[in-house]
Amino acid sequence: MEKALKKYSFDTASEREGSNAEKYVLREQLFGTQDVLPVWVADMDIDTPQCVLDAVKKRLRHPVMGYEEVPESAFMAQIAWMKQEHNVTFALEDMFYSHSVVASMHTAIEAFTKEGEGVIVQTPVYPPFFHSVLQLNRKLVKNPLTCNKQGKYEFDIEDLKAKIDENTKLLLLCSPHNPVGRVWKKEELEQILEVCLQHNIVVFADEIHADLVYAPYKHTPFAALGSRAKDITLTAIGVGKTFNMAGFAISTVAIPNKELREKFKKAYDKVHFAQGSSLSHVAFEAAYKEAKEWLRALKIHLYENYSMLSALAKKYPHFMKVTPIEATYLAWIDCRGMGLKDKELRSFFIKEAKLGLNPGISFGREGSGFMRLNFALSSAKMAEVVQRLENALRKISG
Repeated sequence: MEKALKKYSFDTASEREGSNAEKYVLREQLFGTQDVLPVWVADMDIDTPQCVLDAVKKRLRHPVMGYEEVPESAFMAQIAWMKQEHNVTFALEDMFYSHSVVASMHTAIEAFTKEGEGVIVQTPVYPPFFHSVLQLNRKLVKNPLTCNKQGKYEFDIEDLKAKIDENTKLLLLCSPHNPVGRVWKKEELEQILEVCLQHNIVVFADEIHADLVYAPYKHTPFAALGSRAKDITLTAIGVGKTFNMAGFAISTVAIPNKELREKFKKAYDKVHFAQGSSLSHVAFEAAYKEAKEWLRALKIHLYENYSMLSALAKKYPHFMKVTPIEATYLAWIDCRGMGLKDKELRSFFIKEAKLGLNPGISFGREGSGFMRLNFALSSAKMAEVVQRLENALRKISG
């Protein structure tokens, strides 16, 4: 197997500048300059698997690009993947197409809560979690994660219990967690499950990073905790992060419980999600059927990139610490040692390091003093990122 993995090289990647890539197009707007390497938005500066591109090329031989339904074979490929890779079983009838997890999250909030009712988010977290709640005029119930001296984040179960009242209806779970990189243990998730069962709270589990977990850690789907968990869970999954396919705009929501399915569908039908793109369908199916070996090689490469960044942080421990990572390709960097306010910290990375990162404060107040860096890059580009950051740190270290 190791010999087979060697055929995949991530030393270099296709240049995205000039390709209408979001992270490059928006540099001037977000950072006030084009002179930054963008390492913020969560897609990869790594080529999408060739098997996916080949499937799209094959489909393009048919000259009609009309409306299509998501083929059962595509859903079944994902269902088989989830069973094999994550030991959770979904049925074809459980599956909904969605163009994005955020759209699915909005729909779940509409389906299972009313204006003014409570939705739990566990900060620091991907900003659409709390933006979605506020945009839909629901009550934001913040249950911040706790962080120990080693930089490891955990659920605060007692705080969760204290925040819940009779109007709390939904919990938005990020698993694995973005941005802190945690893979929640089964025992941790079971604590969340018991609280939600006790208070009749539905769980929307964003598991879009489930396949990007590093050994020895193992992702446990919330719905895999047993029949009671399946009855209260909506699981959002897809190929966007795993195989660098965000541009295909295809993901799914799995809802095993019939009553929840029917409620979700009422909100879903109001939006008219339709069935997506014919090219997305074949790309989605090909990824799940043919790209497993590519993914194994990719994760080795990603962890090497993370290790480069972690090694740099160890050279400047008084300025920055990289949070221990268990999943995702998003480094959560503790920069509080620099003694800078959030705007000053952002400015340091832009002006001194010439890097465009996500400011930690955008993930919630608990992210103050942190920055998020996307290390899903070719080896060559990662080396450049580390060099730019080291040059900047060397200047301020005297």
